Amino acid sequence: MSAFLPPQLFHNARIVDPATERDERGGVLVRAGLIVDVGPHLVAGSGPDGTQEHDCGGHVLAPGLVDLRAFVGEPGAEHRETLKTASEAAAAGGVTTVVCMPETNPPIDEPAIVDFVLRRARDTAIVHVHPAAALTKELAGRELTEIGLLQEAGAVAFTDGTRAVTNAQVLRRAMTYARDFDALIINHVEDPDLVGDGVMNEGARASLLGLHGIPREAETVVLERDIRLARLTGARYHAALVSCADSVEIVRRAKDSGLKATCGVSINNLTLNEIDIGDYRTFLRLSPPLRDEDDRQAVIAALAEGVIDVIVSDHNPQDVETKRLPFSEAANGALGLETLLSAGLRLVEAGQVTLPRLLHALSTRPAQLIGVPGGQLSAGKPADLIIVDIDFPYVVDKLKLHSKSKNSPFDEARLTGRVLKTFIAGRLVYAYDEQ
Repeated sequence: MSAFLPPQLFHNARIVDPATERDERGGVLVRAGLIVDVGPHLVAGSGPDGTQEHDCGGHVLAPGLVDLRAFVGEPGAEHRETLKTASEAAAAGGVTTVVCMPETNPPIDEPAIVDFVLRRARDTAIVHVHPAAALTKELAGRELTEIGLLQEAGAVAFTDGTRAVTNAQVLRRAMTYARDFDALIINHVEDPDLVGDGVMNEGARASLLGLHGIPREAETVVLERDIRLARLTGARYHAALVSCADSVEIVRRAKDSGLKATCGVSINNLTLNEIDIGDYRTFLRLSPPLRDEDDRQAVIAALAEGVIDVIVSDHNPQDVETKRLPFSEAANGALGLETLLSAGLRLVEAGQVTLPRLLHALSTRPAQLIGVPGGQLSAGKPADLIIVDIDFPYVVDKLKLHSKSKNSPFDEARLTGRVLKTFIAGRLVYAYDEQ
C-alpha cells in the first residue's frame, strides 16, 4: 500500500536518530514507505514535485519505538486485550513494532499458532506485530519447542514469558539448540520458589504494609545461573527484566567477559519505586516488584551507561476481577504501551538520561536484538516515524486509554511528552486528538 503514497517531506523538525546520535534541526524525505534522505537541508518546498509535506512544528521526529515485551490476549484472552486494541494503544504511545509474549491460550508453541498471530495481526493491527514463541511446550518448562521451525514460521525470540525456566538442564539444551539458529533466548529471571508467597520488594516497606516480601536473590540467583549457561553454550541470551543493583553488576561482568548477553528493564522499575505502592495500589503489583530508590537509581545509571540494553513496556492488561482484590491476592501486571515514552521522558527531564540514549533503548537496540529493520533514520530504512511534543503536559486518564483493560500504573499521574502522530511506512496510523 505504501508504494501508492506520494513522496513525503517531514520538515521543521528536531531530528533525533538514536542509531547515530544525530540531534539537529532538519527534515526527512520519504518515498514508497522508505526513508530516502535526512538532514538540515530538507526544508519546506525542497521535495520533488507532488510531495506531501508535514510541518513538524519544531517537535521531535524520531524512529518508532520497538517494544520487546507485551502481553496480547489473542488468542484466548480477548477480554483483556486483542491484537487490534494493543496495536491502537501502541500507536498512541509511539510504538511501531510490538513483540507479543507466547502466554496465550493455546500458547504460541507451534508454527501454526505463530502463523495465526501473524495473519491476525495483518488483518487487524495497525502496527507491526512479531510473536515471541514459547521456549518449552505449553510453557511448562520441561520439553523444548521446535525452535528452528518456529523461527522459520516467523518467531523473533524464544521465551516462556513471565515463567522462568527453572530446570537448568532444560535451559542448557534450549541454549545449545538455539545457538545453531542464532536465535535469541529470553528468560524471566525470577525464581518462583524464592518468590514464594511474596508480593512486593522485601524490606522495611513490606513489613510496614504487612505484606510478604520478594528478595532480590529471587532475581540474581536465576540471572547468575543463566549467565553461566550462556558462557557454557555460547548462545545469545537476554535477561527479560532486571530490577536491582546486584543484577546490573552481574550483567556488567558478563558483558566485560565478552558473552552474548543482554538485558532489559521495565519502564515501571525505571520510573517508580516501592513507595509508590502507597496504600496497597494493586495496579503496582508487578513482577519483578518495584524495588527501593537505591535500586531504581542503579538501573537508571546502568541504562545511561549502556549496561542495560532495552526498555520495555511490560504491557500486561488485567481485568477488573483480577485487580480489584486485596494486594496479596491481585494478579501481577500493568498497562505500559501507551505511556512508555512519556514515562521515560521523566528521566530526560531529570537530566539522568539523554533523549538519544532513551530512544536508543526504546527503538534502535531492541530492533537489533530481534533483527527487524527499525530504530534508525537513514536512507533505505522503513519510514516508521513518530512526531513527539516532549514538552506536552497531561494527566493520565485510564478511561481515555486505548487498551481494553485499565490497569495503568500511571493513572492520574502527571506526565510530560505526548506522541502527536505515528506513521508506519509513511502512512499515518495515529494522530493525537485533544477531544
